[in-house]
Amino acid sequence: MSFPPERIRNFSIVAHIDHGKSTLADRLLLKTGTISEREFRSQLLDDMELEQERGITIKAKTVRMEYTADDGEKYQLNLIDTPGHVDFGYEVSRSLAACQGALLVVDAAQGVEAQTVANAFLALEGGLEIIPVMNKIDLQTARPDEIDEELDQTFGIKPGETIRCSAKSGEGIDELLEAIVTFVPPPVAPRETPLRALIFDSHYDEYRGVIVYICVKEGRLTKNDDILLMSTGRWYSVDEVGVFKPGMQPMDALEAGEVGYFFASIKTIHDVKIGDTVTTRVGGTDESLPGFMNPNPMVFCGTYPTDSGDYENLRTALEKLWLNDPSFSFQPESSDALGFGFRCGFLGLLHMEIVQERLERESGIEVVQTAPTVTYEILLNSGEIKHIDSPSQLPEVMLIDEVREPIVEANIIIPVEFIGAVMKLMDEKRGEWRKTDYLSQTRVQMTYMVPLAEIIADFYDKLKSNTRGYGTLDYQFAEYRADQLVKLNILVNGESVDALSIIVHKDVAERRGRVLLKKLKNVIPRHMFQVPLQASIGGKIVARETIKALMKNVTAKCYGGDISRKRKLLEKQKEGKKRLKQIGSVAIPQDAFMAVLRLDDEDKK
Repeated sequence: MSFPPERIRNFSIVAHIDHGKSTLADRLLLKTGTISEREFRSQLLDDMELEQERGITIKAKTVRMEYTADDGEKYQLNLIDTPGHVDFGYEVSRSLAACQGALLVVDAAQGVEAQTVANAFLALEGGLEIIPVMNKIDLQTARPDEIDEELDQTFGIKPGETIRCSAKSGEGIDELLEAIVTFVPPPVAPRETPLRALIFDSHYDEYRGVIVYICVKEGRLTKNDDILLMSTGRWYSVDEVGVFKPGMQPMDALEAGEVGYFFASIKTIHDVKIGDTVTTRVGGTDESLPGFMNPNPMVFCGTYPTDSGDYENLRTALEKLWLNDPSFSFQPESSDALGFGFRCGFLGLLHMEIVQERLERESGIEVVQTAPTVTYEILLNSGEIKHIDSPSQLPEVMLIDEVREPIVEANIIIPVEFIGAVMKLMDEKRGEWRKTDYLSQTRVQMTYMVPLAEIIADFYDKLKSNTRGYGTLDYQFAEYRADQLVKLNILVNGESVDALSIIVHKDVAERRGRVLLKKLKNVIPRHMFQVPLQASIGGKIVARETIKALMKNVTAKCYGGDISRKRKLLEKQKEGKKRLKQIGSVAIPQDAFMAVLRLDDEDKK
């Protein structure tokens, strides 16, 4: 059944992680009869194994529902379920571009959290109509009146404007559906004009090629249409168009205002760009839709196959993932210690972890990752500005005028009693306090400027442990700022190991060097010769540890007798070890590369 644009509602659900977005989506599907009680299960839209294990949404999902309102009119509701974690904010922004409204979900027990604020402002920037929803009101710990006060303080949403519901029990869901058809504006969608459709996501299918998710802004798309992808200039014949209900269901056509998918035997993943415009090859439009700004990766690490024979398989797996998630980047690199691999860029540490797990699960390739680093901006004496994402790319000291590190604005929401603990933690991380806003009598939002390098490794875990799990974090890039940063070189057996080198602040470099060498001494196995470990800044050695040689008792067979016999055997052993050292290479295990991550814990001890 085709719906006129005025009876279509495209909306998305935005919230902090774990505030009940996926459960609410499941409940809406059940209430509108899109799925039956028999098909119903929790986290229905989170079909990725990893999403169900972790209980988080990683990929935005799309589903069409039909709803008969109280006035008897039938409406088509297109829901786009979005992730809540800070690292997947890009997924949220892409999804919002296909919507006219957003349900802003807040947990009735936990209240306004860091990502609630970030995602709400993303929706406001996109010009979306926001419907505030308070979920989990059936919990014994729910405090709806206090949360109303927080919403008023943070967003200016007056008490009484919020819809109170429970996605688990179904309470308040009827009222929410009525609010969607009443307050979310219909899409402006002329159908007599040439086709213009926005690509907001895609994924790769082995049998059908690339499956493209689109929001049709103008005109209509039908099966067998000859279409043109405007950014690449390539054209294809459409094999199938359809909608998600929540599985893929073929349709005759997608009209303006509707959200769905198509596939057209697109075999190469590089032909589809998120944010591109689809039009018809004949009689199409010349003007493309405004797309998305691709986010710049902020965290980088080396990714190498455990088995060097898997290099090409790893490249193929990365390309498939990139199609589905263009917010991460990769390019080939090589390392003396690890062989051939790729330098991958991510939006954050959880993003990095998810990509690694998806690589291993979806392609069966075991990978080794080096410690993560951030992008630095280098001002050279010549006036040229250079960006580097690995310590090995840092130019010689005499060529550098200044090294600038990325600074982020971090918003931390915590209960009042943890203000002291967070101030102490931010002080250790070179954070600079900006302001403290009271959301209610018991909760505050603290804003800090802090170097990204200080928060990518273990900051989130420390924040959670220092605030008994109540602290939440959201951050966005602010600027590059010059500081006294130096490259700490690690030498194993006299040779510099790039994968272990790090860029650190000058004041802590010496201490970090000593701590790292102690760690390496414990994880690098002993060899038949003595292995010196050194940390250097420029040409100056600032710390040293020695891994003692494995000793064989060559004098065991000498019972008494002349001492010169024993000396001769020991001298012979010494000569042999010298030769071994000249030709011997040191085996460095994976634990050594991850030791760089856990430096702070050792610092404390």
